[in-house]
Amino acid sequence: MPKRILQGTVTSDRNAQTVTVLVERRFTHPVMKKTVRKTKKYRAHDPQDSFKVGDIVRIEECAPISKTKRWRVVTEASA
Repeated sequence: MPKRILQGTVTSDRNAQTVTVLVERRFTHPVMKKTVRKTKKYRAHDPQDSFKVGDIVRIEECAPISKTKRWRVVTEASA
């Protein structure tokens, strides 16, 4: 099964080897036909602590690393 890759913005880097990434998705509402923005936060593994708040990064699914971490930072995305 292919691993999902998402792009988002780092909102927190306070924890060791962990960043919180805010991912936004846009879709058209099925009834109102209006563009809706939904956001979700993911906790991702960052072994070198190289990403800071405000960085745009790509994350990919991986095996569970801890209780809340199921994603790994792949690379910094070009804005």
